[in-house]
Amino acid sequence: MEEKGPLPSAHKLFLQGRKQLELTGIHDVVSFDAKEVVLRTQMGVLLVRGEDLFVKRLTVEQGELDLEGRIDSLIYSEKAKTKDGESLMKRLFR
Repeated sequence: MEEKGPLPSAHKLFLQGRKQLELTGIHDVVSFDAKEVVLRTQMGVLLVRGEDLFVKRLTVEQGELDLEGRIDSLIYSEKAKTKDGESLMKRLFR
């Protein structure tokens, strides 16, 4: 049997004081800015909203991401949406 590289880590969240967020099980960063980060995870699309958000560390190969800033909400969805509410797939295939 052929080995296909390391398995991605399980999806986990660790939120410390609403100022630091450590995530595992990340497949892709869809978009990010200082108020919103959209991630594709093993559990669906995760929308992180807040203020002064900053990606401190990202290792796509290991599926890990560390965020800093004021974290106001974490929302899971099955589909990625852009800021104007349009689905990411629609936007890509315009």
